[in-house]
Amino acid sequence: MTALTLSTAAAPGLRADAIVVGVAKGPASRPGGLVVAPGAEAVDKAYDGKLAGLLETLGASGAEGEVTKLPAPSGFKAPLVVAVGLGAVPEKDGSFGAEALRRAAGAAARALSGTKKAAFALPVEDADAVAAVSEGALLGAYSFDAYKEQNKDAKAKNGKAPLAEIALLGAKPRDKAHKAAAERAIAVTEELNRARDLINTPPNDLDPEAFAAVAQTAAKEHGIKVTVLDEKALAKGGYGGILGVGAGSAATPRLVQLSYTHSKAKKHLAFVGKGITYDSGGISLKPAGHNETMKCDMSGAAAVFAAVVAAARLGLEVNVTGWLALAENMPSGSATRPGDVLRMYSGKTVEVLNTDAEGRLVLADALAKASEDKPDAIVDVATLTGAMMLALGNRTFGIMANDDAFRSAVHEAAEEAGEPAWPMPLPDHLRKGMDSPTADIANMGERYGGGLVAGLFLKEFVGEGITWAHLDIAGPAFNEGGPFGYTPKGGTGTAVRTLVRLAERAASGDLG
Repeated sequence: MTALTLSTAAAPGLRADAIVVGVAKGPASRPGGLVVAPGAEAVDKAYDGKLAGLLETLGASGAEGEVTKLPAPSGFKAPLVVAVGLGAVPEKDGSFGAEALRRAAGAAARALSGTKKAAFALPVEDADAVAAVSEGALLGAYSFDAYKEQNKDAKAKNGKAPLAEIALLGAKPRDKAHKAAAERAIAVTEELNRARDLINTPPNDLDPEAFAAVAQTAAKEHGIKVTVLDEKALAKGGYGGILGVGAGSAATPRLVQLSYTHSKAKKHLAFVGKGITYDSGGISLKPAGHNETMKCDMSGAAAVFAAVVAAARLGLEVNVTGWLALAENMPSGSATRPGDVLRMYSGKTVEVLNTDAEGRLVLADALAKASEDKPDAIVDVATLTGAMMLALGNRTFGIMANDDAFRSAVHEAAEEAGEPAWPMPLPDHLRKGMDSPTADIANMGERYGGGLVAGLFLKEFVGEGITWAHLDIAGPAFNEGGPFGYTPKGGTGTAVRTLVRLAERAASGDLG
């Protein structure tokens, strides 16, 4: 992991490989080209106040995430200055928002791969800014190279190793608020990056049993109680959904319970994650071109796992129970067929019309089980439907809930965390499409509004009177395009920060 330190040292005298500064587009009300962002005053002074003009000559525009490198001025111990764009200067008060700082810090950290140490002289006017820059830089420095054996010896030469150390200039190591912000950022980003590692791990090395073992190891390290139900325990307990999805695979399913408790907790949250370690579609096989990234279908379980461990590391005064519903969805002679009927943990029967609508089946069992503890709220997280991607694109996840106030609270938590999300409805009229002549409910309904149909299916398995929300992260969970801001190519760790923020709100008594 990349190391992070807070420093009050002056930029000119700091030993580092690079100094990162922020630049922005001048506000529309007084256009004038580039503006050097606060935090970089000493660097600008060393250029005789001409840093903005020099960067413009080099083609810099201040656009969000744009990176421009130039030699450091005479007298600096660091040989390089890296200017990163923050976008337009905010019209209201000129202060850059947390997400702009996160993205800029992330872009700079990515651009400095192969560098040992970089000093970040970005705006850190308060603890919130310290948190944002810390998070962005640590997330932007992420790299997944576990399987690139041929490159390991060459990393030092070809500059592919991630940035090793970040010094955050202007952040005060003796300031309690600054220190707490940095420590929180380290805990959350380390667990989020662990989730990214899990998502990126090939499915031949991360089946349900292996995922459960990772959870057991982490739970032991952080004082979290863990229970793992194997295929025999699942059969004995009547978990027909999880068993039905895993029936076609040689890798047997698991249900993992992670319980973090605090002696002063007044609220209890349950997080439920879809953990399909590989999704072929089962007998309803996915078409060519849709299988290659299906190792990411356990992103919801990875997010839940990371959020519970982060809550434990932060010592939040809230009880959090995580449920990881783990299975591999494969076609074989023993696989569940379209037309089969499964008896779920709740006792309800489900006619399986499409075996590629499997995530809702494993979640249904886990939601019913989580409901038995009567938590104050349940949130499930899943890469559930392509329909949600059609509705909201690749960077925004949908939020559905059985309580409008709680849906708003989850949305607010996502916004506070910097994760794009949007509230979605659960129209009652779509429920009729899942009526089955054979079973209590079918796992498919109307074609249009498929993401909402999936949410309505899950709602059927939430205990009566329990507040619940569903996050469909199918779009942003896995980035198949180029990296941007602090988001890498591959697994993103989407929803981890939202869940952690929601747990913090619960600890303070603000669940909506």
